[in-house]
Amino acid sequence: MPNYDMILFDTSRDGVGVITLNRPDKHNAFNAELIAELTDLFDRLAGDKQTRLVVLRGEGKSFSAGADIDWMRQAAEYTQSQNEEDARRLAQMLRKLHDLPQPTLAVVQGAAMGGGAGLVAACDIAIAMAATKFRFSEVRLGLTPATISPFVIKAIGARLAKALFVTAETFDAAYAEKIGLVHYTAETVEDLTALEDHIRTLVLAAAPGAVTESKRL
Repeated sequence: MPNYDMILFDTSRDGVGVITLNRPDKHNAFNAELIAELTDLFDRLAGDKQTRLVVLRGEGKSFSAGADIDWMRQAAEYTQSQNEEDARRLAQMLRKLHDLPQPTLAVVQGAAMGGGAGLVAACDIAIAMAATKFRFSEVRLGLTPATISPFVIKAIGARLAKALFVTAETFDAAYAEKIGLVHYTAETVEDLTALEDHIRTLVLAAAPGAVTESKRL
């Protein structure tokens, strides 16, 4: 795997690949470079027979705050076609994550806002610290959650997604678990690690081919 500037990737001997969003000073917010690096890594993982589980996490205080404010300021000067192309790149990155042949696990802490919450929805399994804050914040920025909507609607259903999209309401991990955006919540870091280890054990005990076919099913 190449060396990336905005993400870290480590693989264990048992075939667990850990992707870490590595912009802690920006709360792991998206920009064009981060999206491009994730897209490249997902393309590589799609053909990797050795990796059996992909874990996605964020370095620092937040999982991901969504779009980088500086990136959005630059986009204000783009043409319509340039903005549409940016949106397509983000949508394609999320689709590649969603379509990976390996099971994907989001390990969430701090905050998952906008596109960050979209990353959570695009993963097969999500676990979160109880204090994590979630929000589909696009309408507060004068945007629509178009790129993340297919994955959010699939995860929580159309009516709930509509309510959370139009209000940009902030909600905690308990509510995220209730609506199906995350599967388990943890009160402590130790509990979160134990949950991650539990899911890792379950995935590695299964037949890789059957897991991939079950995802397709």
